[in-house]
Amino acid sequence: MKMEEKRILQSFFVPGLLVFLMWLVKFTEWVFGLSFSFLGITPLTAEGLPGILLSPFLHADWNHLMANSLPMLVLGAALFYFYKPMAIKIMLLVAIITGIWVWVGARAATHIGASGLIYGLTSFLMVSGFIRKETRLMAISLIVVFMYGSFIWGIFPELFPEKNISWESHLSGMLSGLVLGIIFRDEGPQRPQYSWEKEEAIEESTQDHTAHEKDGEQEYWNTPEPDQKDLTVLYRFRRNP
Repeated sequence: MKMEEKRILQSFFVPGLLVFLMWLVKFTEWVFGLSFSFLGITPLTAEGLPGILLSPFLHADWNHLMANSLPMLVLGAALFYFYKPMAIKIMLLVAIITGIWVWVGARAATHIGASGLIYGLTSFLMVSGFIRKETRLMAISLIVVFMYGSFIWGIFPELFPEKNISWESHLSGMLSGLVLGIIFRDEGPQRPQYSWEKEEAIEESTQDHTAHEKDGEQEYWNTPEPDQKDLTVLYRFRRNP
């Protein structure tokens, strides 16, 4: 197997595992007639705290689960393919920050589903590529905008009055991905610096150094030591009475 094919397959492992667990939970509910919705996020309650980590695995019905499965798989794989060294950290931070914000500020209800995490991954991939100005990352940002840009409407509850949608999770996820994209902009893959850019940077540095010398400024480490011959030593002493 070629290295590139292996890398692509590896990028689907963690997202695929998450989707598998999501389906396993729903299948268990269906087979045994159970409901784990009580493990979701109930804002400002002690019972709702476990939902900060568990809610992405809980879904109201099969349609809810299917709607979240493909985006989780695609966006998660994109994260692990292009941002592999930091992918686990970003995914965990998006989930935790989103969950905490929902627990703190959402309306009184039980919030379940992976949509908050999906919104976080979407906004991170969108923002991070443009900030880094790296060609491949900008390309994936444009693809994400094209495929999932319509997600933006999910933060407006007025557009879906008949549906019980946790727009707070959508908004919290989108903001968390945006913030993390900015905070970690210098970590992970970066735009390569080309030879002419390095030469320009060296030239600018040289020009700045020359300008300082013309202004009579001099770095302290280049200041010449005083001539020992020009030193005058004064001794002060007092006679004993």
